[in-house]
Amino acid sequence: MSRLSVPQRLEIQTVLRILQDVNLAGKACLDIGFGTPVAARLVRMSGGFWTSVVRHEGEVGTAASFLDEDVAAPGPAGELPFEDKQFDVVVVGHGCLTGDPAADAIALRECHRILKIGGLIVLTVEFKLNLLAPADGEYLVAEGQVLKSGRNLVITRGEVYAIKNGKATHCATMQQTLMTMHGKEK
Repeated sequence: MSRLSVPQRLEIQTVLRILQDVNLAGKACLDIGFGTPVAARLVRMSGGFWTSVVRHEGEVGTAASFLDEDVAAPGPAGELPFEDKQFDVVVVGHGCLTGDPAADAIALRECHRILKIGGLIVLTVEFKLNLLAPADGEYLVAEGQVLKSGRNLVITRGEVYAIKNGKATHCATMQQTLMTMHGKEK
């Protein structure tokens, strides 16, 4: 099983920071499309009862084996295979929204359909990575910080340095915006 890339680590750290403020005890939670079951396993550390949906049918077997649980894939039209109002929290990884307005509208409509009244959707809405230099080093050091943590938006920044012979080379920078959408009370 592959390790998480630096951008995936930064995204998961931000999601975990958001979830630490949510009481997930006894809550039904869904993670959609993180791109790796390693990320899905990490969000489970925040508590709750988790279910995973991968982005493509071909990823189901690998994810199910790694997580040791059932994993689903969206239907042909992007529909999620769950009943209405089933989940308290839905976390959508970057890459699930494609930039295709019709497909993204279906994905967001499906998230709201399966969200319980008063639930929470955590959605990566922007993820920008700039590669500045080759990551040629003995190891990498990543530093991340939350620039703004509000009720609806969390904006983060990360820097990556390659360390070689004690010298640090700035090799990547990223910025990410996550949105939390709170379900209606009625």
